[in-house]
Order: sequence, then C-alpha cells, then structure tokens
Amino acid sequence: MAASALALRSLFTSLSINHTDTPGLLNGNLPLLSGCKTVVLRKGSCSMDGQNFKLNCLRDKEMDVSASAFVDKVAECSNETETVQISDQGEPSVSTMLMNFTNDFDPYEALSTPLYQTATFKQPSATENGLYDYTRSGNPTRDALESLLAKLDKADRALCFTSGMAALSAVTHLVGAGEEIVAGDDMYGGSDRLLSRVTPKSGVVIKRVDTTNLEEVAAAIGPWTKLVWLESPTNPRQQITDIRKIAEMAHAHGALVLVDNSIMSPVLSRPLELGADIVMHSATKFIAGHSDLMAGVLAIKGESLAKELYFLQNAEGSGLAPFDCWLCLRGIKTMALRVEKQQENAQKIAEFLASHPRVKKVNYAGLPGHPGRSLHYSQAKGAGSVLSFLTGSLALSKHIVETTKYFSITVSFGSVKSLISLPCFMSHASIPAEVREARGLTEDLVRISVGIEDVNDLIADLDNALRTGPA
Repeated sequence: MAASALALRSLFTSLSINHTDTPGLLNGNLPLLSGCKTVVLRKGSCSMDGQNFKLNCLRDKEMDVSASAFVDKVAECSNETETVQISDQGEPSVSTMLMNFTNDFDPYEALSTPLYQTATFKQPSATENGLYDYTRSGNPTRDALESLLAKLDKADRALCFTSGMAALSAVTHLVGAGEEIVAGDDMYGGSDRLLSRVTPKSGVVIKRVDTTNLEEVAAAIGPWTKLVWLESPTNPRQQITDIRKIAEMAHAHGALVLVDNSIMSPVLSRPLELGADIVMHSATKFIAGHSDLMAGVLAIKGESLAKELYFLQNAEGSGLAPFDCWLCLRGIKTMALRVEKQQENAQKIAEFLASHPRVKKVNYAGLPGHPGRSLHYSQAKGAGSVLSFLTGSLALSKHIVETTKYFSITVSFGSVKSLISLPCFMSHASIPAEVREARGLTEDLVRISVGIEDVNDLIADLDNALRTGPA
C-alpha cells in the first residue's frame, strides 16, 4: 500500500542531516539514486543511521516509502519489521503519471488541458487539410485523453467513445457474417443484450461459455472464431477468468481477445500485458469517477487493429465529445487515489458481510475463501471496490437496498459515491429470468459499488439494514 502524501511529507521533513560529507544536501535536499535501496522500517518511534541521517518514524499502521533517498543502512524501530523498496527514477507510478503526463496537443502547456469546444476547424487551403478538420474525426482534447489512456494501459493506441457500449459495438463489427464470438455467460447486462439481440442480426454466431472452465472454452474456440470476449472479475458475481491461458487458446486459432476491464480500471489491471488484444473500459466508472459523464475506451495492441477500429469509430460517429473528454481528463487525475480508497473500504465491507449471520455468501476476490483469489492476484493488483452478496431472501435484499442511507439505489459503479442495487431488476434486467437463474444470478443478489465515504459509517449503515430486515 503506497504511503499517503502526508506520510511522506512528515517522513522526509523529519530528516536531520549532517551535510559535511554530502555536498548539495543543504536545505534538506536529497540526491537522486541511480540504483534501488532496500530499507527495513519498524513500526513505532525509531531512528535510522546512515551517513549521519536521523529519521523519526511515524506511528503509521503501515508505511511504504517509494522515493529517491540517500539511505545506506537500516531503520531500527520497535515492533514489527517491514521491508520496503526505495526505487530509482524508472517508470512512474500510475498516480504520478496521471498528474504529469505530457500534453503534446497544447502549445502553451496549460496545467488544465484546454477544451476545444468546436465542431470544425479552419483549413490552410482549399486543397489540403490540416491536422484536424471535423471533431467527429478528431479533436485535440480527445487526442490528449486518448494519449494518456494509451500510456496507462501500455497500448499502441486508445480510442474514446460516447459510452462503453458504443466501444463494444465497434468491436463486434470486426466480426463478419458466419464468424463467431465466444463470450462468457456471466457478464454485464448491457453486453449480454448486445450479443443476444443485436449482433446476431448481422449473421455473427454467438457462443456462450463458462470462462472459468478452460476445457469448455477450448471446446468452443474453433476455426471460425474471430473474437473471444472476457470479463474478470465478472459483473456481478466476481468470477475469475484465466486471461493468459484463454488468450493463448484464442491466438492459436487466429482469434482476437477482448477484455472488459471496467470493474478493475487501469490502476489495478492491464490485460494487454496478459495477452489481450483489446481492452475496454467504461470510463463512466472509475476513470471519470464522479457519475457526471458517459464514456467508453478501447485500448488497443497493434497499429493495424487500431486503424481498423478508428475507421469504425469515425464512420459510425461514436467518438467522445470534447466537453466529455475534458471532464474525463479532470476526473482521471484522482483515479489512483479514488481506487485505492474505494478498494480499502470494499475489503473491510466484504469482511464484515462475510461474518454477518444474515448473509449467505459474499462474492469478492479479496476474501481468502474466494475460489479464484490466487488466480486473480496473479493478473491484478487488487480486488477493486465492486462486490455482491446473497441473503437467501428477496424480501431481505430489497429491504437492505431500500433502507441504507449512504448507498444510493442506482445502476453503474466506480463512483466516489457508494451505490447499491439488485442487478436482476436493474443492470441485468434485460437477461431473461430463466437464463439468469441458470447462470446463478438470483434475485436476492445485492451488488455494492463502494465509494470513498468513512467505511465505519458504511458498515454501520449496512448492519442496521441487515438487522432490521424481515426474517
């Protein structure tokens, strides 16, 4: 867990430096290291000897230090020992990248990315076009956002769409009549609706499988498979899919792999590094983070594939509007902080629910008993902030959703505000009841998207709703 800015500030301002043998350390400035040092921190008060440094440790419950520092020895404190890495000036963390990305589309280097609120651009002559001509085809504000998102996902290119569904719809157009899409049977209701009611009208064959069963996936992928569509964790049942192995299967047959990574965000997972060819984010969720815009992102591996998807975006007019891009650029700056806090809250709430006598089952990959936990942490940095649970009673679940004070009854997730819903009646209502039942998506399932509120208030709110519900 990264130390907070306050913890780091307190940590380094407490340094007492003897600069006799260390030129350039006047005023407490620390030199950059070319290598990486390991330091042992013990919780409680302490001192650290090393080149006449004195360091007073904070009494933080946990402390990770990731910064360049002139440290050669060991910090000795009371209580437990914790080893941390003090890293060199390599690739920055996501939080640093979000605040310091280079905007090549603004010649004036404004700290707030400019909004180019225009539909069209004046051209240099009647026979030649400039870099931009019409916002449907491109806009500097959209390009700034797409450039940043490509860096976050380590993609060759990113494209921003009017919604996550618009982005997914574009991907389905890569598949022609008679070709196949193999998709998971536990997925977002909107995606299910697209694949079951819209895409087949183009002659595309849809195969639905349990993506946690590798044998079933292998049997479904064949010579006509063009696209394999995955979610991990799935929404809302938190099932875990082995992205690496399924990507290998798909690529062996020449098929592309799409991962809907909306539930994780680029902070916690980068599926392109696991073998995916396309990653979709509903930027409405964690990327924007404030429930104030609709947006979708495709992060793409390979220039040829990126050009094909850009052609579809331009031809269909589904590129994200400049103002929404600007809002997204503003919101994304705090994404790493938001995701960290939301995940921290979600872990505590999941543990509370798992121990509650009125809860039958909790679906959250961060719990020790989750069957896919080890696999999940081999391909993601955390479990995120979306979880679901079963009560065994629709009446009780309905009471919980309607009684909580700090959870808003709404679809979607990833907002700074905590949200709650019954998926069978909201986000997944378009899936026929018998199909939902067969897939294990029962009406008593409650989905929670945990926000940044005080977790003690959230737990007390849930506890009250659980205790006062019908027997």
